Amino acid sequence: MDQNKKSAQIYLLIAIASSAFFSMIFVASSLYQITVAGLSPLQLVLIGTALEVAAFIFEIPTGVIADVYSRKLSVIIGYILMGLGFLVEGFFPAFVPILLAQLIWGLGFTFTSGAEQAWISDEIGEEAANRLFLRAARIGLYASLAGMALAALIGANVAIPVRGGGLGLVILGLVLAVIMPETGFEPTPREDRNTWGQMVYTFQEGISAVRSRPRLMAVLGIGLFYGLYSEGFDRLWVKHLLDSFELPVILTFSKVAFFSALRAVGTIATILVMGQVEKRLDTSKPQVIGRAMILVTGAISLSLIGYALSPYLGLALGIYLLIGILRRIANPLYTSWVNQKLDSGTRATVISISSQVDAIGQIAGGPGVGWIARTVSVAAAMMTSGALLSPALWLIRRANQLSAGVQKDGGKLT
Repeated sequence: MDQNKKSAQIYLLIAIASSAFFSMIFVASSLYQITVAGLSPLQLVLIGTALEVAAFIFEIPTGVIADVYSRKLSVIIGYILMGLGFLVEGFFPAFVPILLAQLIWGLGFTFTSGAEQAWISDEIGEEAANRLFLRAARIGLYASLAGMALAALIGANVAIPVRGGGLGLVILGLVLAVIMPETGFEPTPREDRNTWGQMVYTFQEGISAVRSRPRLMAVLGIGLFYGLYSEGFDRLWVKHLLDSFELPVILTFSKVAFFSALRAVGTIATILVMGQVEKRLDTSKPQVIGRAMILVTGAISLSLIGYALSPYLGLALGIYLLIGILRRIANPLYTSWVNQKLDSGTRATVISISSQVDAIGQIAGGPGVGWIARTVSVAAAMMTSGALLSPALWLIRRANQLSAGVQKDGGKLT
């Protein structure tokens, strides 16, 4: 088999397996934290903040490890750690253990963040990788449906999907240790490794790559506002739904089944939309991505406010589904935007910087939104999240203007 084809298939395997296992976990985790562990709205946000603190602290060092030592090793370590984190959460339903679990799986996430994208970009080339990002996102949605179905079947005990998904991620990491190639990346020779000195150098090179490209700086700024808004929504949307509405009687015997069905509908709708996006969107052109990001970002901001204000369950569910579709479209678009014209030696580090910027936003925005949820209402916290995203629209326009100026002058993409 052609090596590029094999690498692409393994990347798709990662997307399929991780999507299925994460889907199992996330269908149940919020319910588990609310109904079994009994966490308050503020505690829900604080455990999210703990996750982002771990991402903030470890994102750059782990990204540099992927650039200096091995993308493959970084990915393997990441999935094993994430799985262990969810196992801790699933077996110990209390605030402190769940807080510790966030730190463990947050550390694991930083090992995969940047390293996966950098690995496949080196193996098959940047342009092919950018196309693959959208394809993997779409195929991963089908795998998510399988994860949701399994969660619904075993979700009478809401802890079981969390534990099962965690175990699956550990197994994925072990499988990758056996089958994952690494032929396109050349690590720094052992005799040239000055360990922390080399890491600092690579990090400095990554920062220089960002600072020398105004468009990339604007794109990373957009990631900051995505971080600011997302923590409140991610941690509180289930709480808002449970507190504000009566769930359909037919499904109240298993809330996991209800939320699995809700997410399944959203995933099917996203598959249909994502297929059209993949066909029609040219991810090699930053301005095309930028125009799509304006539409997606504006729609998410308005939808968050609509979700908070909706007086009807059906309308709230519809808006939630729309938000989910838009966010799933935004993720691969943003990854492709950051990935444009990066040097191989700093690719994982720059992508990690983008994740760290998102973490900074979530750390900054999460506690404030949690405080609003505690002192005012969860609905007010949702509205605040929508408002926090809106400044990203200006930065998207700025990034598009910079891309247009460079292309007009025939210069290097910045």
